[in-house]
Amino acid sequence: MVSPEQKSPAPVASPAFTSADPTQWWRMWWRSLSPTRQDRLAALAPLVSVALFMAAIIAAFWYLRAEEVDRGEQALKRDVEYAQQRMRLRLLERQEQVMRIARDLSYGDIGTVEFGNRAEVLVTQYPELQVLTWVDRDGRIITSYAAPTVPREQLRMPAERLGKDSAGESFQQVKDSYQSVYHQPVVVPGQNPPLLQFHAPVMGTSSFGGTVMAEYSVDSLMRYATPSELLARYAITMTDAQGVLIAGTPLKRPHTAEHWYQIAKPEASEYQIPISPVGNSLQIKGQAYSTSLSMVGNGMFWLVASLSMMTAWLLLGTWRHTRKRLRAQEALVAETNFRRAMENSLLTGMRALDMQGRITYVNAAFCQMTGWSESELVGQTPPYSYWTESDYDYLHSKLNDELSGKTLQGGFQVRVRRKNGSMFDARLYISPLIDARGQQTGWMSSMTDITESKRIRDQLAASHDRFTIVLEALDASVSVAPLGSAELLFANKLYRQWFGSQTTGHLQLVQQAGLPAERSETVDDEDGLMGFPTDPITSASSNNAEIYVAELGKWLEVRSRYLSWVDGRLAQMVIATDITQRRMAEEQAARQAEQAQSASRLITMGEMASSVAHELNQPLTAISNYSSGMLTRLANGTLTEEQMKFALEKTAHQAQRAGQIIQRIRSFVKRSEPNRTMAQVESIVDEALELANIEMRRRNVRLSHFVAARIPPVLADTILIEQVLINLIKNAGESIDQAQRTTAQRLVELRVVPKEVEGQLGVEFSVQDSGKGLAPEVQERLFEAFFSTKNEGMGIGLNLCRSIVESHDGRMAAENLYNGSEVVGCRFSFWIPLATPQEKGDNLSTVINPNTRNPA
Repeated sequence: MVSPEQKSPAPVASPAFTSADPTQWWRMWWRSLSPTRQDRLAALAPLVSVALFMAAIIAAFWYLRAEEVDRGEQALKRDVEYAQQRMRLRLLERQEQVMRIARDLSYGDIGTVEFGNRAEVLVTQYPELQVLTWVDRDGRIITSYAAPTVPREQLRMPAERLGKDSAGESFQQVKDSYQSVYHQPVVVPGQNPPLLQFHAPVMGTSSFGGTVMAEYSVDSLMRYATPSELLARYAITMTDAQGVLIAGTPLKRPHTAEHWYQIAKPEASEYQIPISPVGNSLQIKGQAYSTSLSMVGNGMFWLVASLSMMTAWLLLGTWRHTRKRLRAQEALVAETNFRRAMENSLLTGMRALDMQGRITYVNAAFCQMTGWSESELVGQTPPYSYWTESDYDYLHSKLNDELSGKTLQGGFQVRVRRKNGSMFDARLYISPLIDARGQQTGWMSSMTDITESKRIRDQLAASHDRFTIVLEALDASVSVAPLGSAELLFANKLYRQWFGSQTTGHLQLVQQAGLPAERSETVDDEDGLMGFPTDPITSASSNNAEIYVAELGKWLEVRSRYLSWVDGRLAQMVIATDITQRRMAEEQAARQAEQAQSASRLITMGEMASSVAHELNQPLTAISNYSSGMLTRLANGTLTEEQMKFALEKTAHQAQRAGQIIQRIRSFVKRSEPNRTMAQVESIVDEALELANIEMRRRNVRLSHFVAARIPPVLADTILIEQVLINLIKNAGESIDQAQRTTAQRLVELRVVPKEVEGQLGVEFSVQDSGKGLAPEVQERLFEAFFSTKNEGMGIGLNLCRSIVESHDGRMAAENLYNGSEVVGCRFSFWIPLATPQEKGDNLSTVINPNTRNPA
């Protein structure tokens, strides 16, 4: 049997196997394998042995048969070459005799009769020589002698001229080259085999004198030149240059059925070689007769094959038995390894005690927890090495309870000491250890390290305490209640101070703030929305509202949002912050802003007082003049009724004009609550121009305006927008005065056009002057409060204007106008949006028209 070392593949060279002795190297390699691999290789040994044995038998038979075939081929080659040598010598001998006759003819030593006698002697003496012919220089036959066996059609007649056949071509070749020529004519099917021709030249004293043509029978040449023992051993044949058979019978292997017990016969070997004097036109071919192994050889082969198959069957049975044994062994090892792997992968420490409390088993997790090895723990009795000294009494009592069967289902917590002296918390569970016969042999204890979980639990408790402390210390009320239930899930200290520990305050805040919250009246202590998806609701942004709680006397900002409570219910959290102080501050700021706006208007009218006085002086002077004139004419008696009527109409018109001026000034100065109504842009511009023109005429400044047609109404406080326009126009006139422009250059232009900003339609008001513009340092602080370039200015005009515009959701800007690099003026503009369709519908009845304003 082949050993595992013999059947195993050669291992890869390793630095560990450096021995020069192959046996020692294989022994070291075999020992380096695992037991499982050794068993597998040993199980494959029978199969490898059978395979090698069968391979050796087949190789031996194949080698012997190949040797036999090779020897036969060598013998055939040797014998065929021997036969070819015999034919070559025989042809050379006949060639010498024919050339001797040709030489005698060229010397004139013999004549026709002597040629015939000598030809008869040669033909009679040598069977292969069939015809001997003398041909003159013109290709005409002088005389010819043929053997009796030559067919009639192959005879050469005297005076006959050689034609253009093979004989004529060979004659012409000899005539041209003066050399002897062999020629084998082509075989014609259905005719007698052609004779091999040999032409020897007959040379005269000075020129070509003809030829002596000898014709051989190839079949006779083969039969008489080849040894009889070769003819008996091989099938000898003669072929021409095209491989056409000329003489002999080729060997054809018959298609005979072979018996199942016989080995396949090899193909008959053959060897072919040309005849040297003739050349490739005549070749000899030998074929060996095929032989088969004897019955004794076949029987020996099958005997060996049968023994091999029997041996293979026996070894295969052994191999199968070995494989079954290996599979059972591998299954057992796998099961053992699996159980050991499960045991080693457990994070729970396992400890087994006998009935006396002695440790009989510990797993790897228990050893890893305590730091003690298995050999150190197994066999210990109380007190164990991992017990803490301070807990000896407690642990002894627990062990006694354990051995007496008093075990707790939930286990108990202990302190365990590691080998390095450190401590950790563990929970110990006890259960009886029952063997396969159902008898208790001891106690099994499982120990779990709870240090990390205890630390996390303590951290969670501390975090909860911190969270509670923070919420309790907040200056805002925080409450959480589930939807569809009257239960209060959480309430901090401030909520309890304000509303107590009931849900009433929570629901009051939700209801008064108008926050979305519905409560089921038919379901008590149950979430009516249970089962619905809460992610879209809880991820939504919170809702804010400001309410006044009369019971508390406070303004509260209430924020609410939905959240998923710890038990999965959908709850609502409400945070209420006391904003009473902020609301008071906002109201005070609003009042101060109102006062600032009124003060600004008063300051503006104070600055325009002289212009207003000049404007009022004209109608008053006219009224005085008309009254004095009427009195004088009335005293003189020259006052007619028509003149009185005319004077009274003029007086009334001037009085009405003075009243309108006073009315506009009073409306501008008087400040009531903000009143944003739908107003036409044209009426706002007209009202502002009535007051601004007074100031512009006093300063000798021409004021022009342009209002685009069909501008939609805007939702605005007309008095505030008029105040912005008047301030901008007044500032433009002052800038022109400071620049000291000529009369032609003293111009202020007001333009009102529709404009779209960021996709929103609106109206742009722009005031453009021809003053000296704004300095860079002034542009940076232009809209700051209490910043002014005037000696007597308060610095609230432009700041207040921008505040008014931004309160209308608009924007305000300022820029210099250039002519090349020279500043030629300044342009102030502000933009307010148009009223939305909803705002138009709500304020349609309050559109301001200049004809409907009542005097204050």
